[in-house]
Amino acid sequence: MSLFPSRWPPQHPDRIQLYSLNTPNGQKVSICLEEMGLEYDAHLINIMKDDQFDADYLKISPNGKIPGLIDPQGPDGKPIVLMESIVILLYLADKTGKLLPQDQRGRLEHLQWLTFQAAHIGPMFGQFGHFYVYAKDKTSDSYAVERYTKETQRLLQVLEDRLNGREYLMGEYSIVDIATMPWVEGLGGFYQAREQLELNRYPRVQEWLEKIMAREAYQVGRNVCAP
Repeated sequence: MSLFPSRWPPQHPDRIQLYSLNTPNGQKVSICLEEMGLEYDAHLINIMKDDQFDADYLKISPNGKIPGLIDPQGPDGKPIVLMESIVILLYLADKTGKLLPQDQRGRLEHLQWLTFQAAHIGPMFGQFGHFYVYAKDKTSDSYAVERYTKETQRLLQVLEDRLNGREYLMGEYSIVDIATMPWVEGLGGFYQAREQLELNRYPRVQEWLEKIMAREAYQVGRNVCAP
């Protein structure tokens, strides 16, 4: 049985294969790949067309979410198949020795902020966007928008406080910034919620945002697997 899904054949079978869409979770991995200078093939998984439920894709990501990744040259030179963006970022950092400390203390400090992104930033920002944009005309009251607006603002303040005296979330640019940044950019960008969230209340976050958006790897990676 082939390692690769037949619907999305590799152009270069010896390279990393990325299966994704340029949503914040997908952008994390493509930006990371660009930052690390790793060669990869990119395959669009269009969730608007239910590609994520294709039987071949479910072998890569059993939960039917993007992104997924196959590295033919995984640990010990053997192929590895991965889902979940945070795990993929950790894998790529360990593979290259880049953007994540190798000492235990530094690694744990980074892991707690990666978990903060995965457990709070992503889910809460996503719920805000759902009710503010997609379900705007499907609810009978403003409770959900108000709830997730307040929670998103609270989390933005956590980031604002964290950036006090720091150029990046961990001091030096890392996979923590890569994981967090697309979700923050989407608030004023895709969701068009600058006024709703009063984003001008978070100047350090804005400065951090602009600094990362100027990076070439970010500019390229954010558009990988665009539909």
